[in-house]
Amino acid sequence: MTEAAGKTIDAFDIQKLLKYLPHRYPFLMIDKVVDLRGDEFGIGIKNVTVNEPQFQGHFPERPVMPGVLLIEAMAQTAGVVCMHAHVDATKPPPVVYFMTIDKAKFRKPVVPGDQVAFHMTRTKLRKTMFWFEGKALVDGTLVCEAEIGATIVLD
Repeated sequence: MTEAAGKTIDAFDIQKLLKYLPHRYPFLMIDKVVDLRGDEFGIGIKNVTVNEPQFQGHFPERPVMPGVLLIEAMAQTAGVVCMHAHVDATKPPPVVYFMTIDKAKFRKPVVPGDQVAFHMTRTKLRKTMFWFEGKALVDGTLVCEAEIGATIVLD
């Protein structure tokens, strides 16, 4: 691990996210990461807008953010937390993969106009495998929760 493993930063903007994650529009589900604390905790932010492609079919008359995309946004936030601990400026960035999902619960619909904060807290670490407890909040209200596992593939 690098010194980043214990480093706290205020925020990752979209440009830094694009360096850390392989996802691109329309599958990049987070806009920034704030309050990143080493490889232990981070908050991903998603500004939900009506012009996103999923709302053309889910549901056009009453758009609701699909639960699977909320889980993917949690996984991407967890991926950034994992990557932050393993990035070495002298090498190409490693790849992070979504490994497991458990105990997913959806509490309230997320709709255009909402800003979702994905709070990801590492609960376990074994070599390059990370497990997180995730909570998605809109205006402080819990809308989704899950346990996520991720792994980093180092060259």
